[in-house]
Amino acid sequence: MTIILGLTGGIATGKSTVSNYFKELNIPVVDADVGSRIIVEPGTDGLRKIVAHFGESMLNSDGTLNRKVLGDVVFHDKKQLTVLNIILEEYIRKWISEQTNDYLKVSPPLIVLDIPLLYERDYLSEVDSVMVVATTKETQLERLMKRDNLTKEAAEIRIKTQLPLENKIKRADKIIDNNHSVDYTQKQIDAWLKEKIK
Repeated sequence: MTIILGLTGGIATGKSTVSNYFKELNIPVVDADVGSRIIVEPGTDGLRKIVAHFGESMLNSDGTLNRKVLGDVVFHDKKQLTVLNIILEEYIRKWISEQTNDYLKVSPPLIVLDIPLLYERDYLSEVDSVMVVATTKETQLERLMKRDNLTKEAAEIRIKTQLPLENKIKRADKIIDNNHSVDYTQKQIDAWLKEKIK
């Protein structure tokens, strides 16, 4: 029987490091971030609805979505972020479901659903277990500022748009401590796999 693992964390806590390690181990990963880009490609209903609500200024000259401009709008206005999530909800759910079902056809022992907003968008019923990638608040803030070239204030605003990391940790079935080396993180995943995947 296939185990469906929900993988989540906070912004810049290192979820991608964990997700990429699962991929290296040839474990199927359904990456919601990949899906969120596919569903707003030129010609999609998702992109049309974004432009209808937020305006043509959301587009680059080649007709693709300008994610930076959109991000600047939604991360400074909680109501607009809610609107964006509502617009894209059905499309991303459909994409995740289709990808998961495709993998289920070959009955792998494990499928990982990499979903940043797993708790916020209520995907708990779709998974058997939840793994949360965690760091200290200081590490999270420092990594986000460095990764996205943000001021401390801008980074804090983005962190606050998500459910507090401590809330996710409390609800997790497995916590991955990603405060240290990549090797240390990978050893925790190996130990979990050894225990869960017989």
